[in-house]
Amino acid sequence: QVQLVESGGGLVQAGDSLRLSCAASGRTFSVYRVGWFRQAPGKEREFVAAVSWRGGATNYADSVKGRFTISGDNAKNTVYLQMNTLKPADTAVYYCAAQMIATMTYDSWGQGTQVTVSS
Repeated sequence: QVQLVESGGGLVQAGDSLRLSCAASGRTFSVYRVGWFRQAPGKEREFVAAVSWRGGATNYADSVKGRFTISGDNAKNTVYLQMNTLKPADTAVYYCAAQMIATMTYDSWGQGTQVTVSS
């Protein structure tokens, strides 16, 4: 089992930046990839970005390419999501999740952190 705790959300204005953190604990050796997802009010949860736990390969949703950067610090068991040039459309609850080697599914989820971007 892997436990995930997000932090760093808040209220910002359009054009501002935020950095979210996702701290992992527990069986982190069994993690294949860590992803960030978001869910806006009335919408389904959507993929934002992911990074390989070993190797650092990344992928992004088209809507955030060029604005968001995901990175990992294995020494700290933490994954970051640097969000620049934020837009009101980025307003959502952001969740991090761990994709496990055994199942290749996102089995562990954090509690979420709210990001609100005002225009």
